Amino acid sequence: MRILVVNAGSSSLKLRVLGDGDEVTGSADPPAPRGAADSAAIKEAIESFGRVDAAGHRIVHGGTLYSAPVRIDANVRRRLGALSDLAPLHQPKSLAALDAVQEIIPDAPAVACFDTAFHATIPPAAATFALPAEWRTRWTLRRYGFHGLSHAYASRRAAALLGNDHLRIVTCHLGAGASLAAVKREAGESRSVDTTMGFTPLDGLVMATRSGSVDPGLVMWLEEHAHMPAAELAATLEYRSGLYGLAGTPDMREILSRATAGDARAELAREVYLHRLRAGIASMAAAMEGMDALVFTGGVGENSAEIRGRAMDGLGFLGVRADAARNAGGTGDREIGAGGAAVRSLVIAAREDKQIAAEVRAVLG
Repeated sequence: MRILVVNAGSSSLKLRVLGDGDEVTGSADPPAPRGAADSAAIKEAIESFGRVDAAGHRIVHGGTLYSAPVRIDANVRRRLGALSDLAPLHQPKSLAALDAVQEIIPDAPAVACFDTAFHATIPPAAATFALPAEWRTRWTLRRYGFHGLSHAYASRRAAALLGNDHLRIVTCHLGAGASLAAVKREAGESRSVDTTMGFTPLDGLVMATRSGSVDPGLVMWLEEHAHMPAAELAATLEYRSGLYGLAGTPDMREILSRATAGDARAELAREVYLHRLRAGIASMAAAMEGMDALVFTGGVGENSAEIRGRAMDGLGFLGVRADAARNAGGTGDREIGAGGAAVRSLVIAAREDKQIAAEVRAVLG
């Protein structure tokens, strides 16, 4: 089965065709300004791929309706649209790509694969906000978590690399969007028990242009005292905050280069990013009463030895120790921790496409 994987992220659109052995037989990254779909570019790419038997779509939010992948029909598509209010800056991008692809290959079965589904196993203590019960019930306010496809794949791949299927793993998806997950791997299954993103993908770590967690009182203060409209607040927290707000650029490579040269704004951005990252990793470990493996994935996680090394250097109290040479060198999926360290540390390439393809096969049989 040749599966078209459609991955609409916060800053990109990736199209991949995977065969039965997960080999990539077609690839394209059409223009996607702020994640928006370009129908003409998508059509050109798909027509260049040749035969496509099915499509798997990364959908950011499944709400409480979908805790597993599902074949898309008119009713499912309608429900996915109704969930846009839960992720107004992300869900429409996924659905626009879905609609564009279905118009081009209407006869190919399509499966929705959810970023939230992996975190449906989070226990109530981690998922519940300390808000009035009537609020939580009326609007289904809870921690949903995101990047689940990446966390699921990274934890599964880590278990395979370490030859151990009973692990407590902290997976660090560090890209334009960033989140952590506490994952228990038992008997061949990965189960999320905590994560840093919450009701929306704006929560948690410092990201490229997203603020991550901020005091809700600060947001209310800006509304009341600075008379800032809700739309402006949302746009600022989503697109003009994070690393961009701190250093004037969302590019971690530029920030690290400027910080090395003594640029004060870049130094602050790096340290704020690392402070939140280390604290988050410790929090995820606490949710599992310890950790056996630490995994870095995503654009920054895979490519920045400096961020990995600085983060690991601050986690010695948890049993994490970096091997400087292994961390700085090598390619592909690999171990970067020091020999004998209590916690095994790895770099694993983000392969949401493989996770989506596996879920499509499971749904379509």
